[in-house]
Amino acid sequence: MLTAKQHELIRFIQQRLEETGISPSFEEMKEALDLKSKSGVHRLISALEERGFIRRLPNRARALEIVKLPESAVSSSTAAPSAANDAVSAAMPAKAPAPAAPANDIIDVPLHGRIAAGAPIEAIEGQSSMLVPAALLGPGEHYALEVSGDSMIEAGIFDGDFALVKRTESARDGEIVVALVDNEEATLKYLRKDGGRVILDPANGAYDPQVYEAHRVQVQGKLAGLLRRYH
Repeated sequence: MLTAKQHELIRFIQQRLEETGISPSFEEMKEALDLKSKSGVHRLISALEERGFIRRLPNRARALEIVKLPESAVSSSTAAPSAANDAVSAAMPAKAPAPAAPANDIIDVPLHGRIAAGAPIEAIEGQSSMLVPAALLGPGEHYALEVSGDSMIEAGIFDGDFALVKRTESARDGEIVVALVDNEEATLKYLRKDGGRVILDPANGAYDPQVYEAHRVQVQGKLAGLLRRYH
């Protein structure tokens, strides 16, 4: 099921293709959807592409192709504009609502306790969740962890921040990951591989790298964004 913004974007692309034969530019899509930046357009297009609604044509500028339309968009093509708006509203996913915020702009993300930005601490699987602006997240499954410690301050990650993590079991050297050590301790560090070893590098000169045999470390996600509270 598509969000209202995704519906709005695919309808806008379809309309421009029918009128001009050329897909709209990212700037035109940003203005049409009243988004603050083009990165929001990129995320919407990636989500539509993943769901098989559009296709990007390689080696061509402004080349988007509509593969299929959502049912509400097809049925609304012969209806009045107000009916089309009603169809989009009805198609919005039933998420836990955030007061005074559009449902398509807010995602309810699981909050899994605290993650160490220092020495590893016990991994905690919490039962709570938090509301996160969709603009901070790309495609994929995400969860949040509260940061504990100061070993990543040179990467702009501070004690009390909320790390937004994309769930994955693999990552490249240099990416910031959630690493589970010995199936019981979790930490947030830069990932570095050295032969049969995994090195978890801090971003604070006061801390030493943590070196483990590769079989002792499992990547459980990589950093996608941060939320910070100001008191």
